[in-house]
Amino acid sequence: MIGTLVNVGAIVAGTLLGLLLKKGLPERLSDTVMKGLGLCTLFIGVTGILEGKKTLVLIVSMVLGAIIGGLADLDGKLNAGAKWIEGKLTKKGTDDLQEKKSTFAEGFVTATLLFCVGAMAIVGSLQSGLTGSNETLFTKSILDCVAAIIFTSSFGIGVMLAAAPVLIYQGSITLLAQWISPFLGKSVIAEMTAVGSLLIIGLSFNMLGITKIKVMNYIPAVFLPIILCRFM
Repeated sequence: MIGTLVNVGAIVAGTLLGLLLKKGLPERLSDTVMKGLGLCTLFIGVTGILEGKKTLVLIVSMVLGAIIGGLADLDGKLNAGAKWIEGKLTKKGTDDLQEKKSTFAEGFVTATLLFCVGAMAIVGSLQSGLTGSNETLFTKSILDCVAAIIFTSSFGIGVMLAAAPVLIYQGSITLLAQWISPFLGKSVIAEMTAVGSLLIIGLSFNMLGITKIKVMNYIPAVFLPIILCRFM
């Protein structure tokens, strides 16, 4: 749980810093910082993918995972759900009070979706529970801290409340992974790490503006080595 707790602390710290920067950060500076963090994310993905030894398991997992995630349209459903929630919580009002409530809710919803919906949240939590490595979650903490600064400068303190869903969401995945880890061999864990790291590489490409990969549609691939390693 250390990685998740650090992540929560980073969001709170980023929010507090964002409150001191009400006028917002220059767009060029924000973009430069996020691109630099994108390169760091790429490094994490490359080093993690070397854990895997069974290339065929990696390939089959990605293909089947893409098919499952694509047919289920995980990315589309998540985005549709996000818009629905945002629509419910961010109804525009005519008076100043209603507008403040709208901004508060919008900051909470936007930040929660960014911090929770993504490959790093799932893969990092799994790695933390299965291997005890918090490297991915520590990297995510830095990304979330920077994002919290940027969002808070625009939306306000509502961004801080997103720390609660992160604690529940990532913490649950980590604890579940710890529970099932005795039933998984080192080989299975290594292949799950490799597949997850490949998704992190895809995420880094998105952060760098190179691609627009729908990473969430590949999430099922992370869990397929549990089955495939029994036959390959």
